[in-house]
Amino acid sequence: MKKFGEVTVKQWIKAGIILALYILFLIWVKSWLGIILIPFIIDACTTRIIKWNWYKEVRNKSLKEIASWVDAIVSALVAVYFVNIFLFQNYAIPTSSLEKSLLIGDHLYVSKVAYGPRKPMTPLTMPLTQNTFPGGAKSYIEKPQWPYERVKGFGKIKLGDIVVFNYPAGDTIVTNPEFIDYYSIVYSEGRKHFKPVSLDTMTVLEQRRVFDIYYKAGSSIIAQNERVYGEKQTRPVDRRENYVKRCVGLPGQTLEIKDGIVYLDGSAQKQPEAVQANYWVQLKRPIPESVREKIDLSSDGLPARYNHAGAVVPIPLTAKAKEYLQSQDNLIDTIIPWQMDPQDSFYLFPLNMYKQWTIDNYGPIWIPAKGATIDLDIANLPIYERIIKVYEGNDLKVERDGTILINGEVATSYTFQMDYYWMMGDNRHNSADSRYWGFVPEDHVVGRPVFIWLSLNKDKSWGQKGKIRWNRLFRAVKNYN
Repeated sequence: MKKFGEVTVKQWIKAGIILALYILFLIWVKSWLGIILIPFIIDACTTRIIKWNWYKEVRNKSLKEIASWVDAIVSALVAVYFVNIFLFQNYAIPTSSLEKSLLIGDHLYVSKVAYGPRKPMTPLTMPLTQNTFPGGAKSYIEKPQWPYERVKGFGKIKLGDIVVFNYPAGDTIVTNPEFIDYYSIVYSEGRKHFKPVSLDTMTVLEQRRVFDIYYKAGSSIIAQNERVYGEKQTRPVDRRENYVKRCVGLPGQTLEIKDGIVYLDGSAQKQPEAVQANYWVQLKRPIPESVREKIDLSSDGLPARYNHAGAVVPIPLTAKAKEYLQSQDNLIDTIIPWQMDPQDSFYLFPLNMYKQWTIDNYGPIWIPAKGATIDLDIANLPIYERIIKVYEGNDLKVERDGTILINGEVATSYTFQMDYYWMMGDNRHNSADSRYWGFVPEDHVVGRPVFIWLSLNKDKSWGQKGKIRWNRLFRAVKNYN
C-alpha cells in the first residue's frame, strides 16, 4: 500500500490512460454500471490498497507457484471473454455450404464491431466455448438472462455480405449430434407414423391440423426414445451454434428463387462468382487427383467410394468447373443438372405449411422489417409463426375455427419488433440455410468475417504439400462477396 504522495508521475499517467480508455468503452457500450470499477482501476495502478498480488507473500513455494498460474489463467480468460464479446473471435468453416467462396478448414477473423457487438445475453459463460465443454457438459449457466441490446457498430448488413450468426432453429436440440435440426426430425418422425394423406385437397385449416398431429406425434416419439436421439435441451440465443452464410435478402424485401436465381422485389440478383450447384455426373473412369485439385473438388464433393468407372454421382460444380469437366471426354460420359424432388418440400421452411417449393424454385416470401405491420391469417401464419412465438416471445394460439390469438387477444395483423434476414450458402444444393429453417433475427447476428488467417485442407495430411493453403492466408473475405 502506498500513500498518494508516494505514487510516481509515471503511475499516474498510466492510470490516466487506462481510465480514459475505460470511460470511452463505457460510453461506447452505454453501460454506466461499470463506473463502480473506476476506484479499483485507480487503486490497481497507483496506491494498491487492495493486495492484488497477495499470493507473492505466500511462503510455501508450491502454493505460491500454483496461485500465480491461477492468477495468470483467470486474467487471460477475463481478457478473452471481453475481446470475444466486444471485438472479435475466431470461426472455423466446418461445412461446404459456402464453397467455393469459403472452404472447409478456413479459419476466419470475425469482427464483432462490423455490425456492432451484442451485449452479453448469457453472461455466465466459460470463455473459448460456445455451449459445451469438450466432454459435452454445458459451458454456461442460463440464469441470469439479459435482454438483447446491440452496441453501435461500423455499419449494417448489406446484400451479399457473408455473415456469422447463431443458428435460429437451435433453440431446441437433442444431444445426439447426428440429429442437427430438432424441428425437422419432429415433423419427419411424426409423418412416418401416419398413412400418406392428400394435402392438396384440404383447406388451409385442415392442413394445419395435419401438421399439428405430425408435430405432437414426432415430439412424443423423440421423448420416448432418448437412447436414440439423446436428451432434449433448450439453448439461449447467444449459446446456439454459430453458422456462416451469405445474406441474400434484407428486411422489407420480397424474395423468390426461380430456377436457382434469387429475385428480390421481382428483380434477378447477380450470382456470386463462386456459386455452385449439383450435377449428375456419369464417370467413364475415376477422376484423378490432378483433375480434382484443378477444379478444387474435395472429398465432400466426391467421396472416394463413389469415384469409380460407371458411377452416376451428384457433384457440386461451379460454371467453370462444369465447363472443364465437360471437356474431359476420357473421364466424363454425361453431366445433367440435379433437381430436387417436389415431394421433399416437406423439409423446407416453413415445416408446417403445405407448399410445392424446391430449393431452386422457392417462394415468394416477404422478409420482415422492424416496425412493419402485416395482415395475419391462417394461410400466412406458418411463415411468421416462429417469429411471433419464439423470436419475439408472444403467446400464440389458433382456435378450432382458425381464429388467431396473440397474448390472449384476437389478432388479424402483427407488427414486427426486429429486423430479419435471409441467408443462403453459395453451394446452393448442399447448404442447410434459410430455405430449411427460415429467417435470421437481428439478435442472432454475431459479426462479419474480415479475413482468413489460416486455411487447412482436411483432405491433406500434415507434412503433405497443400495441407496449408498458403494462397488463402490473410485474404479479405470481401473478395468473395
